[in-house]
Amino acid sequence: MRIGLFFGSFNPIHVGHLIIANYMANYTDLKEVWLVVSPHNPLKNKNGLANAYDRLEMANLALQDNTFCKVSDIEFNLPQPSYTIDTLIHLEEKYPNKKFALIMGADNLASLKKWKNYEVILKNYPIYVYPRPNAVVEEWKNHPSIHFTDTPLMEISATFVRKAIKENKSTQYLLPEKVISFIESKGLYK
Repeated sequence: MRIGLFFGSFNPIHVGHLIIANYMANYTDLKEVWLVVSPHNPLKNKNGLANAYDRLEMANLALQDNTFCKVSDIEFNLPQPSYTIDTLIHLEEKYPNKKFALIMGADNLASLKKWKNYEVILKNYPIYVYPRPNAVVEEWKNHPSIHFTDTPLMEISATFVRKAIKENKSTQYLLPEKVISFIESKGLYK
């Protein structure tokens, strides 16, 4: 059983993330998708991130009723910032009977060579790529580890959602209702 790992800050998790996860779990050969909430992505600025446990809780609320997708807090117990290769090694040790693959946007694929030990990742893990606008990925088109998908293109970003919340604009249909309620109850992104 191959599990797709969808890493992200999920700051906050939104319908774009959920559509990608659902697509990967239902329209590819992946049997399950784990959303790996990253406390701190080494390629992103930590400023502006909501508390890691709040982001984890929002992801759990968003996927509460999903049978194909689940949330993983594996990186909460690893040194930070979190490097994908270290997380993959840890997951393989913890779950020796499972096979893992990566899920990433074409924009992340375009910067893959900046990742720690990216050659090892390419050698040992399939990568399922969803489209992103203006991402230049021609060099990866024929790589045997890279699987481009027809995931519906969603131009929703967490940055857009945070800005909408800060400006008191509606986020209905952008976020699951339970996530909206959680954000409001905690006063996040104001």
